[in-house]
Amino acid sequence: MLDTNMKTQLKAYLEKLTRPVELIATLDDSAKSAEIKELLAEIAELSEKVTFKEDNSLPVRKPSFLIANPGSDQGPRFAGSPLGHEFTSLVLALLWTGGHPSKEAQSLLEQIRDIDGDFEFETYYSLSCHNCPDVVQALNLMAVLNPRIKHTAIDGGTFQNEITDRNVMGVPAVYLNGNEFGQGRMTLTEIVAKVDTGAEKRAAEELNKRDAYDVLIVGSGPAGAAAAVYSARKAFVPV
Repeated sequence: MLDTNMKTQLKAYLEKLTRPVELIATLDDSAKSAEIKELLAEIAELSEKVTFKEDNSLPVRKPSFLIANPGSDQGPRFAGSPLGHEFTSLVLALLWTGGHPSKEAQSLLEQIRDIDGDFEFETYYSLSCHNCPDVVQALNLMAVLNPRIKHTAIDGGTFQNEITDRNVMGVPAVYLNGNEFGQGRMTLTEIVAKVDTGAEKRAAEELNKRDAYDVLIVGSGPAGAAAAVYSARKAFVPV
């Protein structure tokens, strides 16, 4: 499944893992299942921190596979092929599950960890979609960070029946708890803002804990800069 160049690059990435990763496949007798089994076996051969096993008794889509830490059933799941534009999504999911940190802002990562509620996301993608990886990667990261968030990235080419049944007209198409959530490109920040309904309340509580400001300047344009200079000249401490 992977050529020599891809294996070399992936092996280098997997050296960044700090904790073990388990690939748990749920397969059937289809040709696509055979492809996924071959792919996961090749990945597991590239790092001693990655193991591969099958569990075909799980009540999930076939073929699919979960990326998790040993002993855990929490993590991002791919249903169908994770190749094409989604190969990067697969690599990042392996790295994040294996303890390699995301480059997203620490405050945003903490916000994801603090999200309260049970969320089950499903994202339909195609292997040629340019906008799909951003959405898949955002939701995969959320599933890695918060045990109450689940995400399955679904290859529409493999699960064409679902595309038809749900009348999916374009990808990426995201469903949350069985209902339409969004379509098209979305950033991690946008997704978090949409589901974290308690964020404003927490921000207000945090602001109320701070001492009173002499002057609070919102914005950093010319007007904001002038206001800061004027406040400083008047012996105020601008923030």
